[in-house]
Amino acid sequence: MLAAATLAPAVAADEPSKADQPTVQRAVHVCAACHGDSGRSTVAIYPRLAGQVPLYTIAQLKAFRDQKRAELDPQAYMWGVSALLDDATIDGLAEYFASQTPAEGKKGNPARIAAGKKIFEDGIPGRGVRACASCHGDHAEGASVFPRLAGQHADYLLRQLTEFGTRLRPHGVLMKNETANMTAADKRAVAEYLQSL
Repeated sequence: MLAAATLAPAVAADEPSKADQPTVQRAVHVCAACHGDSGRSTVAIYPRLAGQVPLYTIAQLKAFRDQKRAELDPQAYMWGVSALLDDATIDGLAEYFASQTPAEGKKGNPARIAAGKKIFEDGIPGRGVRACASCHGDHAEGASVFPRLAGQHADYLLRQLTEFGTRLRPHGVLMKNETANMTAADKRAVAEYLQSL
């Protein structure tokens, strides 16, 4: 029994990663066309995927596949591409992107970044806006189903914060409530702060 227990980890280590499967590697090349090599997008309309938490990536790919995420910019392409992904490939993509080193943040307007940091860390209690860090982590690294936001493009984040108030992100009920009492300036400040990390 002891021998079996000591051999089990070695066998598990020899199993190929889900991310190494041929279907996943082919999908990674398709993703790179928009999201950049290793998920480090350089174009603000395409989110950075490197370092993203796996459960979030899985949930979003399935939402696109099920046509439940309906933002106009990615809709046609992401609905089409995700329709070709089975659950195993989605799991492998999530594992692949989670293992990639995120791109460095980009500095912006210091006053806006300071204001965004305050909202991220403390929320806006007078308006019922909770601290973003309470779900997304102290350093915006993400956790469980809550996405990594650190280093994400500010323009992309601002668009998402705005779209949570529409029907385009129906699964974003929590974020719909959190963003309802944020002004456009609040959202811009948080987005710039997150991009700077």
